[in-house]
Amino acid sequence: MTDTHIEASGKADGSSGPGGVGRARRLVRGWSANLVQVVLGLTQQLLLIPAFLHVWTGDMLAAWLAIYAAGSLVVVADAGLQLRAINRFLAFKSCTDCDGRTASFYRGMLRIYFAIVAGLGVLLCAVMVLAPPSAVLGFHATPTFDAAMAVMTLGMLLALPANVPSGLYRVRGRYGRTVWLQNAALLLGQIAQLVALALFGSLLAVAIAFVSMQLLFAIFVVAFDAPRLFPFLRGAAKPSFAPSSLRWSIGQFGRALPFAVANITELALVNVPVLLVSALVTDRIAVAQWGLTRVIASLVRGLCLQVTLPLAAELGHDYAIGDKERLRHLYAHGSVFVTLVGCVIVAGLLPFWPDFFTLWTHGSIPYDGPLAMTLLLGSAAVAPSLLALAFANHSNRGDLLIRTKGLQLVVFLALSVVLILRLGPLGAALAMVASDILIQFGLLALAIMRQTLHHPFRHVAFLTLTAVCIIGAGWLIGTVIGALVPGSGAVHFVAECAIWVIVAGALASPLLNAALRERLRALIPA
Repeated sequence: MTDTHIEASGKADGSSGPGGVGRARRLVRGWSANLVQVVLGLTQQLLLIPAFLHVWTGDMLAAWLAIYAAGSLVVVADAGLQLRAINRFLAFKSCTDCDGRTASFYRGMLRIYFAIVAGLGVLLCAVMVLAPPSAVLGFHATPTFDAAMAVMTLGMLLALPANVPSGLYRVRGRYGRTVWLQNAALLLGQIAQLVALALFGSLLAVAIAFVSMQLLFAIFVVAFDAPRLFPFLRGAAKPSFAPSSLRWSIGQFGRALPFAVANITELALVNVPVLLVSALVTDRIAVAQWGLTRVIASLVRGLCLQVTLPLAAELGHDYAIGDKERLRHLYAHGSVFVTLVGCVIVAGLLPFWPDFFTLWTHGSIPYDGPLAMTLLLGSAAVAPSLLALAFANHSNRGDLLIRTKGLQLVVFLALSVVLILRLGPLGAALAMVASDILIQFGLLALAIMRQTLHHPFRHVAFLTLTAVCIIGAGWLIGTVIGALVPGSGAVHFVAECAIWVIVAGALASPLLNAALRERLRALIPA
């Protein structure tokens, strides 16, 4: 990989220049920041639960989970505008007045976000007055539920304008910085939630604690950090008496539509199957099996997607400036890397997931082997296409996105209804995997590869062989370890995992040799 640093002016400087940071270092910083963000997300959704239950009843916890889910859905209000802004910022790199056009567009997008916040804020308040959330969701007996729901949704809506500077950070080589700032807000928010829980114990107090940190992050980034890092934005922060054209503003929503469709489809693939299985399957044990098994498959998909995001920012830069050779090599190597990450995780999960599932559920819910294998193997199969999706989002391929992701959503919903009625939760898993392989990989990923690589089908064959070898070897090693290590319970499970990690590390240790890594990289079809 060629080391390049994007300065505030948008120009490329060598890594030896003042403040220069190589591409590899930026990628590592982005990946490390994303990994910490995943850990903090798991902490919020899993590890804080015992603390909540120490103070709250089960009904109070259910109310908080509903409030948290509503706040998480506010991201839909972005409507693809952040990715639209990212693509425009990337396009300005080839313009003579890069900073001036960036500042002008930045100002216009902020105005759109402020209008969204004002409009949706008024609408949300009206809806909550006319149809109180406690009555709609069945929490009318839970104290402060309505106030906490209002604080959560309105607070997350007010934090939405931070998407504009966050997009600019990605384009200007500061991807890791914005994620680390988000991580700081998440960590402080979790500490604040525990303090609010201990001092007040109400839903409203915990919601205020969570939202206040998100608002502080948004205010800091929009008002202070972005203008300091990019001085050309300071003019953009000054009030202007020439409002943005209404036609121009509406046009941004139209151009952002493909990105919104892609994001909504991804959200649907994660969340809609839960609702469909709950509605169409009468066996509540099977529904519980599905919900718990889907968690780990979603985690694998989420980790792979986090790996692609820093790569997509770099690929978008190369695409914008027309550096096809560097783009081709980075895409080929990045595709293999994402596949390796997904396959290594799945290879470790397949042999030990049954033991973990039993420990996790205390044996109260039986393990469904075909369901778990379908979801996990499907997560590995879709990994390379996630890089294609991220790159399409960062290279302004709106037509391709809206065709493929829209079709995927339709195929997924149609297959889900048919297969769930016949096969239960396994049908939902097959619908997810089939839509991923047929549409996201078979159409979207192959189209991106054909446009980017010289040998796309050789690359797909290389990815397939790599995946089969890694998953097969990891699964076999885990099976042998499980047969040879005696015992049961938590200690047995930890011992199995530790031995697997040691063996896998030993087999991968030759990769520490730089010369061998370069020879292997040379084998990757690009």
